[in-house]
Amino acid sequence: MTTATMAAATGERHRAGTGQLAGTGTLLRLALRRDRIILPVWVLVLGGSFSSVGRSISALYGTAAERAELAASMNANSSVRALYGPVFGDSVGGLVSWRMLAFGAALAGVMSLVVVVRHTREEEETGRQEMLSSAMVGRRAPLTAALLAALVANAALALVIVAGMAGSGAGGAGAVALAAAVAGVGMLFACTAAIAAQFTESARLAKGLTAAVVGAAFVLKAAGDSATDDGSSVLTRLSPLGWAENVRPYADERWWVLLVIAGAVAVQGIVAYALAGRRDVGMGFLPTRPGPARGRLASARGLALRLQRGALWGWTLSFAVVGFVFGGLTDGVGDLVGDNEKTREIFERMGGQSGLTDAFLASMVSVLGTVAALYVVSSVLRLSAEETAGRAEPVLAGAVSRVGWAGGHLLIAFGGAALLMAAGGLGLAVGYGHAIPAVLGAALVQLPAVWLLGGVTVLLYGALPRLAAAGWGLVGICLALSWIGPALDLPQAVMDLSPFTHLPKLPGAAGMAWGPVVLLTVIAAALVASGLAALRRRDLLT
Repeated sequence: MTTATMAAATGERHRAGTGQLAGTGTLLRLALRRDRIILPVWVLVLGGSFSSVGRSISALYGTAAERAELAASMNANSSVRALYGPVFGDSVGGLVSWRMLAFGAALAGVMSLVVVVRHTREEEETGRQEMLSSAMVGRRAPLTAALLAALVANAALALVIVAGMAGSGAGGAGAVALAAAVAGVGMLFACTAAIAAQFTESARLAKGLTAAVVGAAFVLKAAGDSATDDGSSVLTRLSPLGWAENVRPYADERWWVLLVIAGAVAVQGIVAYALAGRRDVGMGFLPTRPGPARGRLASARGLALRLQRGALWGWTLSFAVVGFVFGGLTDGVGDLVGDNEKTREIFERMGGQSGLTDAFLASMVSVLGTVAALYVVSSVLRLSAEETAGRAEPVLAGAVSRVGWAGGHLLIAFGGAALLMAAGGLGLAVGYGHAIPAVLGAALVQLPAVWLLGGVTVLLYGALPRLAAAGWGLVGICLALSWIGPALDLPQAVMDLSPFTHLPKLPGAAGMAWGPVVLLTVIAAALVASGLAALRRRDLLT
């Protein structure tokens, strides 16, 4: 080979290497533009919850002695440690870290996995990535842009947490450590999602696999923390959420643990890039298995069940486990609250005035209800995913009406919500060990509010399909009002914006108020009917 030929080959390799990232900036701007609503909501609600909890703790436990007593009682209860982790410091910041770090990091992971999968596997699944790749877009540019979008979201979340903690009087190095731990774990799960997106051909499966990893991390942390009160369990150290809590914000911070998180992010990123360079666009290392030679789905309803059954069973199992854990905390709720009247008032605002135990149970079924609304919205929006991906047209080209096609998915969404609440209520009752019919009934009473939020999403999908994702925002508002509103003592007019506020506070309420239950159910049915009517009249998205 001549010198000129070798130089030309070297130059070609150099151009090919730099071209791998061509168009990254443009794709990043596109991703941030598409997420310009949902990401700020995620960041502000999640980041703001840290400062909200800080202000609540300052109001509830105003003296160092009260905070020290709370920290000691929390560390002595293995069930509470399993849920929140051990308390490493009894300052306001230390208690916020104990209360919010594990859940905040897990939710940051959920936010990150949604962002990464949406801008990688979902783009390939819908065929948009193949169109973009035909232009001046490098092979690794989509993955890089998705990870950078997740980085921007987590960096913004960290800034909001630091600012919020400083505003609540608990700033300093502890706030930086807390924010870095949450954002670092968020980026770790973003890279996990990037790897999952290389293995699957379905965005839904990629999200499910990554969410399962987040859930497994929480289970490992919970098992380890229930065994020890200092975060030293092997199980805790195997979990990324356990790494985050061992950063120990506001308690002689262990900055070196952040290097462990950064190393895990780097390793997973390298794996994701290596896998991305070894497959074709639209394909995965775990290809979809072909179906049988003869079809076994006789109806659109059967197809909907086939598409959504995995998510339904996963959600159901999670509700049963979480309900059982909450039920196990019920007998000790008196010890947790102690003599603190303000904490007692918060539980009673969430769960009514019928006694602390009943108020706690009512607040837990309300939490299960608001989370079930997430499932309903996700299941309803499967209609939008099927339509935008072009899979609805072949089905509707046969002897299937639009209402029949949508009705199959809506049956899974609304019927699945009932199954979730039954599983969660039964788990709560079994964990509590008493009053199984009353607790199960209290869980099922949450369904009208869950269905109403699902009905709003159906109406948005049928009438304004491009705005259907706004259903997530409505659920987010209800979550914020249910979880943070009582602690902030928001005005009743604001709390009434959530349909869950109008339901009877069961178990323990004096008499069953059927009026709100019936009214919310009727409104939900009217919203679904209006959405289906609008779907019949409009054109499919193209």
